[in-house]
Amino acid sequence: MEQLDFFSVPSPCVGICQVNNRGYCQGCYRSRDERFNWQAMTSDQKRQVIRLCKQRYLRILRRAKGNSIEVQQVDDNPQQSLF
Repeated sequence: MEQLDFFSVPSPCVGICQVNNRGYCQGCYRSRDERFNWQAMTSDQKRQVIRLCKQRYLRILRRAKGNSIEVQQVDDNPQQSLF
């Protein structure tokens, strides 16, 4: 049974619109297609994108743990507050 949505899923955009070397936004970790098609997505699709963004963020954080300078840059990212 489909759950009713009373509130729209807000965009995860944090205003840092720069693409990293993997093609994901450095602010919200969405791909280009995910950013451009956000308004046309259903609530379920938006929640799935946010789950993927969280996985991408955690993957980058794990990769950066080996280098303390990179960890500092990741820790300053306002995207953490979304997860």
